[in-house]
Amino acid sequence: MTLKIVSLFTGAGGLDLGFENAGFTTIWANEYDKTIWETFQLNFQHTKLDKRSITDVSADEIPEADGIVGGPPCQSWSEAGAGRGIADNRGQLFNDYIRILKVKQPKFFLVENVSGILAPKHADSFNGFLKDFESAGYNISWKLVNANDYGVPEDRLRVIIVGYRKDFNKTFSFPKIKKKRPTLQDAISDLPEAMPALEKNKTNGKLDIDNHEYMIGGFSSIFMSRNRVRAWDEPSFTIQAGGRQAPLHPKAPKMVKVEKNKQIFVEGKEHLYRRLSVRECARIQTFPDTYKFLYKDVANGYKMIGNAVPIKLAQAIAEQIKEELKDVWSIAEVQSTQLSEAKLTNTPALSLS
Repeated sequence: MTLKIVSLFTGAGGLDLGFENAGFTTIWANEYDKTIWETFQLNFQHTKLDKRSITDVSADEIPEADGIVGGPPCQSWSEAGAGRGIADNRGQLFNDYIRILKVKQPKFFLVENVSGILAPKHADSFNGFLKDFESAGYNISWKLVNANDYGVPEDRLRVIIVGYRKDFNKTFSFPKIKKKRPTLQDAISDLPEAMPALEKNKTNGKLDIDNHEYMIGGFSSIFMSRNRVRAWDEPSFTIQAGGRQAPLHPKAPKMVKVEKNKQIFVEGKEHLYRRLSVRECARIQTFPDTYKFLYKDVANGYKMIGNAVPIKLAQAIAEQIKEELKDVWSIAEVQSTQLSEAKLTNTPALSLS
C-alpha cells in the first residue's frame, strides 16, 4: 500500500525526503518561493508542485492523502528575526495550514517550527494553534527536539507538533533519542577543499562536487560577536538560512574573545577561516550528495538548506508515525481492496470507516 502525503510550505523538500525514506510518497506540494521551484522539481519529479500562495489554494484543490506535513514560515517566530509572530502576515499562514487540515481530515499531520515560537510573548498564539489543531479533530503531541539526538550532526532546536485523528484513539510518542550523536567529523571530513563563490557571490556552475562552494565577503560585527567555529569532534552550530551567517569550517581554531561581544580570528591563522560550503551545509542537514541545489546566487543555496528540516530528523518522525499507525494502514488497505472488488462485481463494499 502506498502511503501518501501532501506537503505545505515544502521548501527544498527536507521533510518530504525524510518521509519518502520512511516509505511515504509526496503526491502534491505547495511552495510560493520561485527561487526554490527548480530545485524541488529536479529532486521530486514524481510530485505535482503548486506554485501559488497557500492563501489562494482551496482545500478542495488538494488531493486526498494519508498525511499533511509542513513548516509554516519561521521568520515570524525566530529569535534571530523581528519575532512579530501572529502580527506578521507570514505568522498568519499557520491559519491556512489549519484551514486545509479541517477540510481534508488526513490520518495524521506534522508541523515543524523554530524554538522561538515557544517564547512567552508568543504563548497565546502557540496555545491557540494547539487548540485549533485539537478542535479540528486531532490528538496532539508536541516537543522541543534537538536534531542532533536523531542522527543529525548539528545542534538544531525545533518544535515538532504531530496530530493523529481522534477516531484512531492514538497519540504520537516521540522516538527514542539515539545514543550516538554525530559530529562534523562524521559529516564532512571526507570532502576536499571547497571553491570560493565567484564575484558578487555568483555560483561557479559546474563543480566536481555539486554545490561545494562557499560565500565570500567580510563578516559583520554581529557575526564576530560570538565564536563561530565548532571543532571536528563536535556537532555543527545550527545551519541558518543566510549564507552570511553560515558557521565557519572546523579546520580553523576557535575564535578568541577580546571583549564583550567581540571575538577575533587567531593571529596567523586568518586564512583558515571560511564559511562552510553549500554542500557542507547540506551534508550537515543530512541531504545526500545526489540531492542537487540549483541557483545562480549562492545565497539561495544556503537559504534552501537552512530553511529545510534535516532529513534524518524527518525520517525518524515518519518511521514512528508509520509504526504507530500500522493497524490504521492495514484497515485502509482492506477497505481499498474491498472497494476495488466491489467495482468489479457491482456489489456494495463493507464500510470500515
